[in-house]
Parts: sequence; C-alpha cells; structure tokens
Amino acid sequence: MQSLQRVLGNLRAYWQLVVGATLSLLLLTGANAVTPQLFRYGIDQGITSKDLTAVLCTAAAMVAVAIARGLFNFGQSYWAEAISQGVAYALRGQIFGKIATLSFSYHDRAQTSQLLTRMTSDIEQIRTFVGTSLVQVVSSVVTLLAIAVILLVMNWRLALMTLAVIPLTGLLLFQFFSKNQTLFGQVQERLGDLNGVLRESLFGVRVVKAFVRETTELKRYTQYNNELFGVYIKTLNAIRNTFPFIFLLSNLITLVVIGFGGAQVMDGSFSVGELVAFNAYLLFILQPVLLIGFAAPVIAQAAASAERVYEVIDAAVEIRDRPNALPFEGCGGRITFENVWFRYPGATTSALRGISFETRPNELIAILGMTGSGKSTIVNLIPRFYDVTQGSIRIDGRDVRDFQLVSLRAGIGTVFQETKLLAGTIRENIAYARPEATLAEVVEVAKAAHIHDFIAELPQAYDTIVGERGVGLSGGQKQRIAIARTLLTDYHILILDDSTSAIDAATAAQIQTSLDSLMRARTCSAFVIAQRISTVQAADRILLINAGQLVAQGSHTELMRNPLYGSILESQMQPSKSLAIAP
Repeated sequence: MQSLQRVLGNLRAYWQLVVGATLSLLLLTGANAVTPQLFRYGIDQGITSKDLTAVLCTAAAMVAVAIARGLFNFGQSYWAEAISQGVAYALRGQIFGKIATLSFSYHDRAQTSQLLTRMTSDIEQIRTFVGTSLVQVVSSVVTLLAIAVILLVMNWRLALMTLAVIPLTGLLLFQFFSKNQTLFGQVQERLGDLNGVLRESLFGVRVVKAFVRETTELKRYTQYNNELFGVYIKTLNAIRNTFPFIFLLSNLITLVVIGFGGAQVMDGSFSVGELVAFNAYLLFILQPVLLIGFAAPVIAQAAASAERVYEVIDAAVEIRDRPNALPFEGCGGRITFENVWFRYPGATTSALRGISFETRPNELIAILGMTGSGKSTIVNLIPRFYDVTQGSIRIDGRDVRDFQLVSLRAGIGTVFQETKLLAGTIRENIAYARPEATLAEVVEVAKAAHIHDFIAELPQAYDTIVGERGVGLSGGQKQRIAIARTLLTDYHILILDDSTSAIDAATAAQIQTSLDSLMRARTCSAFVIAQRISTVQAADRILLINAGQLVAQGSHTELMRNPLYGSILESQMQPSKSLAIAP
C-alpha cells in the first residue's frame, strides 16, 4: 500500500479541492444523520400523537434535508472528480517525462506495450480509486463513526450488537487484501501482454497479410485473451469467497435489531419511532460496510497499478550528467577511443572489445563490417546513448561523460539506421529539432538530401501530411527526410548510420557527394556506416570491424590487401558479375 500512499501525497497540490470535497462530505454525513431523527419525531410526535402539524413540519424538514443531501452529494462528487483528474494528469506527466529521460538500455529491456498499459489503464485505475473509491471509503468511515456515536447514545446495548459487524467485516477485508494483491497485479500484466500482441499485429499488418498469417495472429491473440480472462475469473473467485460472508453478516445484524429492538418496544423501554430511527441508522451502518466491501477490489487493483506506475517513475536513469558537467560547445576534431569495451545490459558477451583509434580534424571516418559486428554500437557511444563498460571516449582530450548530456547530443547530428517519422507535415518532420526554422532553410537541407524535387511535386508540397509511421512514403524517401532533418540541426559531429540503405545506388552516390562537401565544411568529425563499399571508399579512413574488434584501418586502397575487406568487396561485386554473364 506504500504506492497508494504516494498517490495520496499528490493531493497536497489540490488542497483547496480537498477542502471543498471534505466539507461537502461532512455536511452530507450530517444531513444523513438528521434524517432518521426526523422519522422518529414524525412518528412519535406526529403519527402516534395524531398531530398533523408535527407530521407536516416533519415532511417539510425532510424535503429540505433531501435537497441539501443532493447538493452536498453533488459537491462531494464534483470536487472528488476534479481531484482525480488532477492526480491522473500529474501522474501521466511524471511517467511520460521519466520515459523520455530513461536511457536506451531501459527501452531495450522494457516492453512498449507494458509502458502503454501503465500510462493508460493503470493510471485510469488510480484515477477511479481517487475519484470514487477513496471518497466512498472516507465517507464510509466518517459515517460509521458519526452513526456509531448516535446509536450508542440512543441504545447502547443494541448499538454494541450492531457495531460487532464492523471488526468482523474488517478482518474479512484484510484477508482479502493480503491474499489477492498479487492477483490484481497479474491482471494489469496480462493486459499489457495482450496490448503487445495487438500492437505488433497493427504495426506489422502488411507482413501479416503478405504471408497470410491472419489465422495464426488470431490464435495468438486469443491465447493471450484467454490468459487475461483466466486471471479475471480468479479475481471474481476471490471476491466470491469473501463478499457473500459480508452480506450474510449484514442480514444477521438486521435480524438482531428487529428481534431485540422489537422486544424493547413491547416492554416499553423503546418507542416505535426510536426503533424506526435505529433501523434507519442501521442502513447507514450497513451501507458504508458494503461500500467499503465493493471498494476493496478497486483499491487492490489501484494499489497494484500504482506500484507498476511508480516502478517506471522510480526507474534509475543510467545515463546522466556528472557533477559540474561542462557544456559541449564544439570540437577541434580529435575524437579518441581508448581501449573501449562495451556489453549491452543483460548480455553475456561484449559487443565491443578493446576498440582504439583517434580521428583527425575534419576527417571523414567510414565504419565497415559484417552484420552484427558492432558498427552501430561504436557510434552510439559517442553521444552517450550508452556508456562504455571499460575504457574511455574523449573529444579533444575530454571524456564525453564530462559534458552536459543535452548539449553533447545537441551538437551531434545522427541519422539512425531505422527511420522514424512523426505524424504531421513533411516540413514539421524536417524541422523537428528546429521548429523555428524558415521554409528556405528546410528547402536547403531537403535539396542536400535530394528529396526536394519529390516534395515539390506533391499537391501540398512541404505541407503534405505524412501518414502514421510515414506510411505512403517509400523507405528511401523516409531516409532522405531523416537526413534532411539531421542536416538542419546545429551539429559539430555528424553520424550517418547506414542512412542510405533503402536508396538506390545512383541516388545514394548523389547524396553522398552532397554530404561529403557539407561534412567537410561544417563538421569537426564525421562517421559514416554503410554496407556498400562504394559508399565508404571515398572516406579519409575506413575502420574495419569484425566481431566487436577493430581488425584494420586505412584507405580503400590500403585495405584492398586485407582478406576480410576483400571478401566484403567480392560479395558485393559478385551479383553484378552474374548479371553480366547472364545475357
């Protein structure tokens, strides 16, 4: 329940709303407590005494109290809902802000579907608890205390018999919480898994249809849906094993009041009006007990959801600024890798092993190697998407960990291997890092990426809406937009991670020619990762990576004598030889 206590700590920010809800709750409790006394007065002083005036006065007072109860109930519900929306708003902001700051390694391990479930379903569970269940519990406790005092004053013997139901109910609810807390957490876990299957199927709908796997995906979704259904059934069984006993206790107390109270009426120690009022108060005793019982599953689920939400909020940020970190304001071009080792979190083997090299000012470095050799890992360490496991990376002699993270990444332009576009216009996608950029600046970088002519032919040109995840654009067009987006940033170091893999060779050569001039004019260092040797052979130096190790470096001509480089070159030339022989 510590997570729920943290949720309640958010109420301090809405103390005015809390005061309003509390006053409404207290006034509602007072109005409820007055109602049975009006019954008692109307029966004893009006009906029994045959006094019509007393009956009419009682009726008028009951109408006024009913109106007041309606107003106070509305105020209580309104303020409670406002508080719950504020708490949900704050939690959504906290969890999204934390997700944005968490490092790549966290996202490598975390399931996107689980994060989405925590931001949506789990926070909604917490909101329901704050807006409804919490009010029910607090109102029930206040009502129980107030009515208990009134009952003890009216008839202490009968009151003690009636109030005996409360500790018994509390014991049942405590056992329910202690046994089923984990079960309600499993509900949210299974819901996250189900959302994961749904997300994969929606994102990969083209693959599903291309391979005619609709039936298989339906079976997979049904399997996870059955698991979620099974957990829900377990929760219902847990409720079934607890709440019938609570309802039984409630009915037994009613029998006690009617039997013992009726006997007192017959011997003259208790009036009919008092018995009716006491029985009405009994409803105010039983109703809070039942409300707490109904709120118990919601509270249990909210507690599990709060724990899941705070797991993300409390997650450690592995990549952060060191104390007294310096702003990254530029570089002279000397980037040094000194005996760099790196292992991904959770992996058993190192992705990089003893990488050492140093760049010269304005040098264009190409990184080449087989798939999975560690090329992307090398460049991901420069902007500190990950931190080295051993060794160091320095820019002009200063460790990259000594720079402020925001300024370091702002000074490094990166085009990732996997292109991601956002919903919006083409212009907004290109100007994502610089929303204030003018159209002329956007056009300039689009021309450098050789995408301007395509954009200009579109009906709305740069104001054309890009579909979800860039649907409607080819892979090469999305890559060129991503290149233009990076070129618009104020970068000192440029990293192109296989950024032309989806572009035909002729266009890639044109883009590379444009980028070569830009890189030499604007950067202190540039790194290009490519599968094609034709893309990297114009680089000042080529780093040849194999199985996480730097096995050779030099120009294209110098590396021609290297067996690995030769085999890569031969594998890329072989298809063209086959095409030449085929005719």
